[in-house]
Amino acid sequence: MIRQAVRPSPLFLLILAITAVGCFLSTVDSEVVMTIGIVLTVLGGWTASLCLHEFGHALFAYRGGDHSVALKGYLTLDPRRYTDPVLSLLLPLLFLAIGGIPLPGGAVWINRHALRGKRAESAVSLAGPLANLAIGIVLAGVVALTDPAPGLAAALSYLALLQVMAFVLNILPIPGLDGYGAIEPYLPYQWQEMGAKARPWAPLVLFAVLIGIPAVGSVFHSVSEALFGLVGGDWYTAVLGQYMFMFWR
Repeated sequence: MIRQAVRPSPLFLLILAITAVGCFLSTVDSEVVMTIGIVLTVLGGWTASLCLHEFGHALFAYRGGDHSVALKGYLTLDPRRYTDPVLSLLLPLLFLAIGGIPLPGGAVWINRHALRGKRAESAVSLAGPLANLAIGIVLAGVVALTDPAPGLAAALSYLALLQVMAFVLNILPIPGLDGYGAIEPYLPYQWQEMGAKARPWAPLVLFAVLIGIPAVGSVFHSVSEALFGLVGGDWYTAVLGQYMFMFWR
């Protein structure tokens, strides 16, 4: 049944194709072409990871009892299905291009009442950030095991670092983020009410603090760097990828 519900959309396949073209161009021995390739690889790969993040939520919701996610198209990996395309995709991509902060992207609307218990609710919330972590581990492993061309290694390493950063950010127990969603079912009802009221603005405050208070941003990047190293990532290659991705700086 689940196999019939999962149907990768042509748009998602196009995103993967653009990412693949970027990977190829990043291996070309030309600084301009290589830079274009790195930009395409990072932007295409990040967009695909946004879709996979939300797909993870939807897949575990489906397995947990909410079959409405299939009717809503959440299992198609179509980025247009994950809420507003500007706020959910273009805005995170813009923040990524400007500041390198991997903001959470889209969202799927889950019927929590259809889920089979608190464990299913927690699993749905954790599935998204764990998808980012898994992607980061795979990309870091590809770089470590295959010894790709320098441009491709830089692009994949930076993309892997972004996945790890997205995991660290999303796993925080703050209303509106997945980490809070994982523990919310176990909180007292009064706390859940307060969390529901804070959900619309709490992430915005967090992002403002990360950007506006250097000490807090430094802690976030230090934790992300440490975890990136634990999963086998090459920090210096990732920094090179970020430098080449933000070529206008």
